[in-house]
This record gives sequence, C-alpha cells and structure tokens, in this order.
Amino acid sequence: MDVRQNPEQEERFSRIAELIEGSGTIAICAHTSPDGDALGSTLGLQKVILSRWPHKTVVGLLADADAVPRIYSYLPGSGALVHARDYEGAPDLFVSVDLSVAKRLNDAEQVMLRSRRTAIIDHHPCDDPYADESLIRPEAAATGVLVAEFALHLGVDITPDIARCLYCAIATDTGRFQYQNADPESFSVASLLVDAGASPSELSLNVYQNFSLSFLHLEALVMGRITTFASGKITYSYATTADLERTGASLDECDGLVDVVRSVSGSEVALFLKEVPGGKVRGNLRSKTDKDVSGIARRLGGGGHKAAAGFTYEGDIDQALAAVLPPLRSLFEYVDPDGTIIGERLDPRLIAADRARRSGGSATGQVRA
Repeated sequence: MDVRQNPEQEERFSRIAELIEGSGTIAICAHTSPDGDALGSTLGLQKVILSRWPHKTVVGLLADADAVPRIYSYLPGSGALVHARDYEGAPDLFVSVDLSVAKRLNDAEQVMLRSRRTAIIDHHPCDDPYADESLIRPEAAATGVLVAEFALHLGVDITPDIARCLYCAIATDTGRFQYQNADPESFSVASLLVDAGASPSELSLNVYQNFSLSFLHLEALVMGRITTFASGKITYSYATTADLERTGASLDECDGLVDVVRSVSGSEVALFLKEVPGGKVRGNLRSKTDKDVSGIARRLGGGGHKAAAGFTYEGDIDQALAAVLPPLRSLFEYVDPDGTIIGERLDPRLIAADRARRSGGSATGQVRA
C-alpha cells in the first residue's frame, strides 16, 4: 500500500530517529486520561522502536495512577505499561505521543524533566512545543497515522501486533471513520494496517460492543438529561459522581458518552461533562460542522482540535456549565459593529450585507456563496 510522503515530515522523522539511535533507554508516554489514540500510539511506537532497535530498553508509561481502561486492555502489551509515578529511571530519551503540552503528562512530567533528550509525535496544534525534536501535524487524523508512517520511514515491517495497536489509534480518533478528520490518508494507513493483521471486528467487539450493564444504565441517565439550546444547535449533558455510584459504572467508561450527546439531530456542537475526583469536572467538546471548539477548550485550560477538544475545570457541574455555555453560545452569535449581539445570523452573506449597509458600501465581491 502506497502512503503519500511528506518531505518535511520525513526530515523530522530522521531527526527523531537520530535521537533514538543515540539513546540506550527510552520512555514513551501519552496524555493523562488516555484514549484509544494515546494508548494505541504508545504501544505501537514501543513495538516499532524495538523492532528496529531490539537491544534498546523501551518502556511505555501511563501518565496517571489509573489502570488501562477495560475496553483497551485487549491491545498487545497494555498489561506491561508502567505507571509513571512508579518509574524511577532517568531515560536517555522521553517521547511524548498524542500531546505537545507538558502539563498534560501529569505524573510523567517529572520523568520527562529528568530525561536527557525529548521528542514529540503528535497531531494536536501547538505553537511552542517543549521537546528537542518534534513532529506535530494537526491535519493528521490521529497520532496513530504518524506512528505508522514513522514505521514506514524506518523500513520496519508492520507486525500484526503493531497493526492492532495503530488501527485502534486511528479508528477511535476518527469515530470509526465517521468524523470530519477521516480523510484519504487515514483510510490508506488503516488499509495498510488491516493488510498487516489488524482486525476491524476485534476493535469493534472490544471497544464499541463491550459495554457493561452498569454503563448502559449510566448512558440512559445521560440521555435522559440531554438539553438543547441555541435553536437546537448546541446539546449538552453530564454525569455526576452520584450517577457513577448509583449505576456502578466506572469513570473510564464515560469517554464515549459525548457521542451520544453529539448524535442529536440538528445539533452542531455537543458538550459532555463528568465529575472526576478532586472536585473537578472533565469536559468533552465536539463539533459536527465548521464551528471551532478548540479555542473554548484552550481558554478553559485544555486543548484539542477544531472538531474535538477537552478541558478540566476546577469546580462542580453547575460552575463548569456557567463557564463553558456562554462561549459555546457565542459561536452562533453575530455581533454588529456597535457591539450589539444580533443573534443567530449564521449565513456569512447576511453578515456581509449588514456590514455593507452600515458602511454605505456594497457586499458584492466580499462573500462567496
């Protein structure tokens, strides 16, 4: 399978490979509260490096004290991941995958700080990466795409175990190839991985058809309190600690609930909140159109992509809603030149015409249909 090459990416891959070549011990870690792309990319990269440099010591770390989420425990090597707080080494090289912001390493940030060199492989936007070398491509559908292409750059044979890990990374971050980021590159790489031994049915059975009864009861609660506003363009719901205790569901099972909220007909932006330990609320944002939710997440201390972002808020559900709903609402408001919010005038032709009328000019040529 031919995967399109990117000269700049190839150059950055070469620099990262040089760092690996010059390192005896390597630690790899993804972000706190890891999802399928984070875990699949961590495990996949670990196996790629060991395949190319079998005599190196390569450890995969977990940023948090929590266990690997149950739905991802089928991934080969997941049981050998080490909690960063229990890792006392000072590796020659620390590689961050699926994140570019050091604070999202949580417990692993200290490991990164005592490492001799650092590298990043990520697809989240970042203006100021902290590493010595980095490959950050926000247009890539998933970090798993980049790790697969790194394997091809190295000339590594993609084994079934590598393929299973990286296919999970790509399939989950594209929402089973349903999100806006599911592009030709992601399909090409996924096809390569299936050819190499990844099983779409294995992923589906473990990740999407493997819910506990307690989770389904929690999902029913979340569905029952879905709320819409802005003429149905914004939907949100939430899960409390009491909900988890009542149903018996675990916190790591909640990650997919934002897609339940997202599925409401007519909605363009979805928000799901869940209470987490320490008096905090974790928020997931999704956009189904061209509305950019990443800026809102960044203002709340998080980050992500235009169509998928997240944040953690100090406070309770009500306080988190009070913080996030106004900026979400502003995505659908047009503010006229004197600062008055006119409302949901979403068609850019209407906005241009209004501005032209106020300035005494013409909207002709200002807007493309």
